[in-house]
Amino acid sequence: MVDEEKVVPLPTAFADGSETKDVPLGALQPCVAIRDWLLSEGARLERADDLLAGLAARLNGIGVPVDRASTAIDTLHSEYSGVGRVWTPEAGSTVRLFPHGEASEKAYRASPFFTVHESGEWLVLDLAGTPEEAYAVIPELKAEGYTHYIVAPLFFTNGTRNGITFATRAPEGFRDEDVAILRFMMPALAAVMEMRLVNKQLDHVLRIYVGDEPHRAILSGDIRRGQVKRIRSAILFADMRDYTRISADMTPEEAVDLLNVFFDCLVPPIEREGGEVLKYLGDGLLAIFREPGDDLGGAAKGALTAAEAALAALDEANALHQFTVPVAAGIALHHGEAAYGNVGSGARLDFTVIGRDVNLASRLSRLNRMLGEPLLMSKPFVDFLWGDPELVGVHPLDGFPEPMAVYRPKAKPARPARPALHLLRA
Repeated sequence: MVDEEKVVPLPTAFADGSETKDVPLGALQPCVAIRDWLLSEGARLERADDLLAGLAARLNGIGVPVDRASTAIDTLHSEYSGVGRVWTPEAGSTVRLFPHGEASEKAYRASPFFTVHESGEWLVLDLAGTPEEAYAVIPELKAEGYTHYIVAPLFFTNGTRNGITFATRAPEGFRDEDVAILRFMMPALAAVMEMRLVNKQLDHVLRIYVGDEPHRAILSGDIRRGQVKRIRSAILFADMRDYTRISADMTPEEAVDLLNVFFDCLVPPIEREGGEVLKYLGDGLLAIFREPGDDLGGAAKGALTAAEAALAALDEANALHQFTVPVAAGIALHHGEAAYGNVGSGARLDFTVIGRDVNLASRLSRLNRMLGEPLLMSKPFVDFLWGDPELVGVHPLDGFPEPMAVYRPKAKPARPARPALHLLRA
């Protein structure tokens, strides 16, 4: 018969340099089962929320009274520096994003995570004897009836400093054997969380820099030089008018700010209409709107709607003086075939967009400035429209043997002025 009070010294060496703790022999087998779950099923869970909830449920199942668990994880994201998650049995999991900047850094330095990162040791607090001013979270924990609070650092192999917390409402708090069990889990938990984070970051960073479809192709293994994938779509080419002149006296930081505000006008309408920005080209961009397969004009309609909305957003930004000088854009729309291709030499490749129709859209965009038109469309593009665009003329395009019929959207009739109120009453 197993003596459950007998303790077994664990051979695990903890990353924080703390001494090995003892776990009751009766708890060792359930501990190993949870560790194995973390390294197998837990590692494959689709949502990080389910990993935290699943771990808490299993810890409670072996008698570790976890009533609240939270994580703070550094991340590689263009808009925020970290992700916080809090789990409770009452509310489930909630997520908080920490934006880049001074406010998040100040909050971090006042948090218990900063303490454990600096010391490399666990923080185990009896909340009854912990001053409320010790950390910003302490009053909240006390108000919600928690008695004991543990903060553990999670140091990933890539050098990032992360953390996890556990809190309980049990009157006696966490016992020594509870803390020993949590320490036993920690190396496996850290490894699983890092694996999940690296996969998510790879997915996210690729999507940021090469677009949605190319990132999926790369992750699926399309990384050999010369591989090409063809996609029938509406193609949108846009650039800023007179960027060289406008930015001539700007610092690099000011020029980047200018481009970011400009792209903030163009990109959201493109994405709202189902378009994908495939390339940023200095002061311009290339986007496509995929045909769903029926070639009934859905892609062309979405591209035209996005282009008109982008120009309207640019007008609004100018009216609100979001630019230091007025900024204009030229947008060209074409319909045809875009081809993704791996181009480069040796181990350095670029996943780029090539093809005759992409080149034609680029040449068409040069006519915007020459003709003084903010939005131009090719004949193959307007063939998919149900409206009645206006012919601007038939123009030669550099590198193409035949001239192209070029169109602009039909001018919308001016809205009639409302009669004055005194005339309505007459």
